Amino acid sequence: MGNNLKLSSNFTKDSATLAYHQMLKIRKFEEKCGQIYGMGKIAGFCHLCIGQEAISVGVQQVLQKGDSVITGYRDHGHSIIMGTDIKYILAELMGRFTGVSKGKGGSMHLFDIEKGFFGGHGIVGAQVPLGAGLAFAHKYNNTKNIALTFFGDGAANQGQVYEAFNMAKIWNLPILFVIENNKYAMGTSTERHSASKTFHTRGQAYEIPGIIIDAMNVIEVTEKLKEVILKIRNGEGPMLVEMETYRYRGHSMSDPGKYRSKEEIEAQRANHDPIGMFEKTLKDAKWIDDNIIDEIEAKIKLEIQNAYDFASNSPLPMEDELYTNVYSN
Repeated sequence: MGNNLKLSSNFTKDSATLAYHQMLKIRKFEEKCGQIYGMGKIAGFCHLCIGQEAISVGVQQVLQKGDSVITGYRDHGHSIIMGTDIKYILAELMGRFTGVSKGKGGSMHLFDIEKGFFGGHGIVGAQVPLGAGLAFAHKYNNTKNIALTFFGDGAANQGQVYEAFNMAKIWNLPILFVIENNKYAMGTSTERHSASKTFHTRGQAYEIPGIIIDAMNVIEVTEKLKEVILKIRNGEGPMLVEMETYRYRGHSMSDPGKYRSKEEIEAQRANHDPIGMFEKTLKDAKWIDDNIIDEIEAKIKLEIQNAYDFASNSPLPMEDELYTNVYSN
């Protein structure tokens, strides 16, 4: 594993070990989701974030109670770092009434408002103006909280994104726009779908500053986000970050990924894996060893198995649930 990382003052031994645990938990959870999807126990669309774990966990290091997070449909990792129990997430994926959306939303529509997680949204880019609305609420209520709205490199080409940029700047909203650039919009590379390859500059027309972050490096994600978010909390208005990342699996479970080579994916795993690099760094610092890693893996395995048992034994929604949460004039 190349690209050894350099620890910073933003991490203590305990916080670094927890971050490692969380990244590994997200990956193992996603791998389990892929497995049971293949067994036919998850229906509909399912978008995994394997390879992108450092984004969610880096964000987790800098959030405060009361902050709001909203994202698109690749939302499992975001929901986990916001504190939602994975048994309720997995129950939702399996269409069970105990799921976070009562089994009616599925993988693409996870919500946990009490934890500050406002979805999981299926319409590409539609969460961005909603995120601006969450930021408006924080400003209106005169809090020090902020909204983080996540979207991908493909969604960055949607028109409503720039309408949200404009309004956010006019109103000086406390919002961080996060572009998760995983190199492919569904099956189309950024080289083909974007006239501009520098997504962090997309806010310049609205005087929104932006930076790029190596989002395979959880330490860099944490350090740079800490600086940016402090400025937003201090009233400096909206900002934008481009998270340069990579997903190992297809766009969704139905995507065979024939638009890229196996060698490309294997090179990423071998040389730039966020968990592998962080693990090596922690080992070199003697903050973890193989025994600690084995303990962490055992805890995660048990938690995921318990979540699967809970979801499997949970009831399906009743027929009358068809008429709940439905709005009409």
